[in-house]
Amino acid sequence: MQRFFMVLLLQGLFLGASLFAQQKYTLSGVVSDASTGEKLLGVNFVIKELHTGTTTNEYGFYSITLPQGKYTISVEYIGFKTHQEVIDLNQNIRRDYKLSPEAIELDGVEVSATTSQKANIRKPEMSTVTVPVATIKKLPVLVGEVDIIKSLMQMPGVSNAGEASSGFNVRGGAVDQNLVILDEATIFNASHLFGFLSVFNADAVRDMKLYKGGMPARYGGRTASVLDIYQKDGNRNNYHTTGGIGLLSSRLLVEGPLQKERSSFLLGGRASYAHLFLKLTNNKNSAYFYDLNTKLSYQLDANNTLYLSGYFGRDFFNLNKNLMNVYGNSLVNLRWNHIFNDRLFANMSLIFSDYYYGFSFERIGFEWNSGIQNINLKYDFRAYLSERLKLSYGLQSIGYRFVPGKLAPTSPDSYIKERYLPNKYAIEAGIYAEAEHKLTEKLNVSYGLRINSFYQLGARVLNRYKNDEAVDFNAARRIYQKATPIGTQEYGSGKLIDVFGHLEPRLTLSYALNDNHSVKASYGRNAQYLHLISNTSSPTPLDVWTPSDRYLKPQLGNQVAVGYAGNFLEDAYSFEAETYYKTTQNRLDYIDGADLIANEAIEQVVLSGHSRAYGLELLFRKNTGKLTGWIAYTLSKSEQQTQGRTPDEPGINNGAWYSTPYDKPHDLSVTATYALNPKWTFGAAFNLQTGLPANYPVGAYDYLGQTILNYSKRNEYRLPTYHRLDVSATYTPQRQNKRWKSEWVFGIYNLYNRKNAVSISFRENETTRQNEAVKLSIFGIIPSVTYNFTF
Repeated sequence: MQRFFMVLLLQGLFLGASLFAQQKYTLSGVVSDASTGEKLLGVNFVIKELHTGTTTNEYGFYSITLPQGKYTISVEYIGFKTHQEVIDLNQNIRRDYKLSPEAIELDGVEVSATTSQKANIRKPEMSTVTVPVATIKKLPVLVGEVDIIKSLMQMPGVSNAGEASSGFNVRGGAVDQNLVILDEATIFNASHLFGFLSVFNADAVRDMKLYKGGMPARYGGRTASVLDIYQKDGNRNNYHTTGGIGLLSSRLLVEGPLQKERSSFLLGGRASYAHLFLKLTNNKNSAYFYDLNTKLSYQLDANNTLYLSGYFGRDFFNLNKNLMNVYGNSLVNLRWNHIFNDRLFANMSLIFSDYYYGFSFERIGFEWNSGIQNINLKYDFRAYLSERLKLSYGLQSIGYRFVPGKLAPTSPDSYIKERYLPNKYAIEAGIYAEAEHKLTEKLNVSYGLRINSFYQLGARVLNRYKNDEAVDFNAARRIYQKATPIGTQEYGSGKLIDVFGHLEPRLTLSYALNDNHSVKASYGRNAQYLHLISNTSSPTPLDVWTPSDRYLKPQLGNQVAVGYAGNFLEDAYSFEAETYYKTTQNRLDYIDGADLIANEAIEQVVLSGHSRAYGLELLFRKNTGKLTGWIAYTLSKSEQQTQGRTPDEPGINNGAWYSTPYDKPHDLSVTATYALNPKWTFGAAFNLQTGLPANYPVGAYDYLGQTILNYSKRNEYRLPTYHRLDVSATYTPQRQNKRWKSEWVFGIYNLYNRKNAVSISFRENETTRQNEAVKLSIFGIIPSVTYNFTF
């Protein structure tokens, strides 16, 4: 496999070098929004005479090299007017384009292409999800809060980690196997209010893309998916304010030029206030959040631009002024875009990311603080060698500081003694190269290789165990239990403890049957060096991240996918189908009775196994007309196997395959938006899913007068089937001030008041003394209203 990639890469480089020897010239530049100055990602450049083209990168830069001649250039982007012109390419030309937004037409049955999501036929890219922010804002959501992550859950292969949870699972993967990045910085916990909302303010988001498979080689560190989100740069031409007032929270975003057409700022804030209403009822509990998005951009000259972006968010939970909890993310990114010449673009980033979690217990008199920080330096290049070949390469180094926890008394009278779990340190480094290569008029290929290494460093004291096994098997009781250390090994500050390294090849093929239909295939290998220590399927603030070491080996994922993409009736409809199979080595699971909170030796309660997931994903879209939307269906299976280390050990579930906590064999989503007229737009979203796996008692016995429940095999049963219908209506007043525009969004979450089970517990009825099952549901029907405005 490695030899195959090297041959393709060398062949591509040789072809590029030979093309340079011909009489060819390069057309390059930057594409931006004429109204705001925002750089536009993914703009299509179509050269009609040659049936070829290119697209802009993440920062709006494009470059294409063609033989000398006259060409009709068509610059196309969803939601913007198409620009066409004839260019006489007899020398290298730098041409910047400013596209004008296209107005929505509703006087007939047609709606502008702002909602168009036709399948990309020829591009060697598959297993991706892109939903325009304008579309996301029209979907019905919980309590009127627009949520990017919940919109992704309407797509095939993406499911929720639980009712009202911002954690998500991709193709049978766990929550911690998703790399979530905002302006290139890692978000370790993407939820507000314990999962009711995500941390992403849609008003501040410019673009987003989810890679479910076939990830480009520039991404590393996770085995399931990458969610890449970019904030807006800020309006370089005019001052602009966007905001909204809802039942749960309000938001305000201001952007504008610092120096017109050269620099800009963006400042956005969001805060909840539901806790204020609790005080009116003498309720002493409260839960609220706030977050801040900010960005500065400055164009030094035509070839150099600086960006400084940041995010800060915090959640607060107070239970009767006794238990107080604070958690949240912080990040800062300083970026430099540089255009070396008309064929070479570069981006350098210095990023700091922090996730903090802390709580205090007033009654006992202690506080607990933990978190994880990293500093990330990355340098990426993109070379546009010809109209047939693009080469990307770069390097990255990430320094980690893990803070498992520190316990401290909060008063002199507290009997709690100060205690802390030692910090852990690590460095992750990677280099990569990838090429996008047009081999023939029908066959396009993207291939690359990422080389990753991971170093765990001191200072740290590491336990040593007999036979290097941190978990003992008690043969008499047939249970696993913590092993007793036989000693320790101390490593000084900066000393190397463990090192890991892996090769990660990536390959995607696209074969165009014609201009409207193609078949695609991909293969990817990914290594993940971080583990999320959690015994819940949905992420919580108590989850702790820990690095790989000699006991917790890196997770290694392999995925292969095959698919079809087609557009019909002049792109009015599109259909995509994909099937995939993936495996993950060294996937951890916990022994029965595992204690994870403040555990200094996590290796004593986990066993290493492997998982597999496979499925079929179908997506049908209606792209034009007053009624637009999609139907998504996923048929899948996600399983794990944790076998015994010796023939005498049972492992977990006697070594047999068992469903992962996030396995959902059937997942159906129907999403629709109907533009009735310029005043009213309606939206609806229906979800039907198999219930999550669960463990139920299958028997009971009496021991010393106590009833002891005997539970089923791991994840043998399931919660009841989950289904829900959400609806919304958006009213846009037609008599509005030229500067002030507004809209009202009315919504109903869970229209028919379905009581979906989050969990089922078992107890003895106090009256009948019979055992009974009790279903816990979080939400019934929830109406909402939000007022949005811009000026």
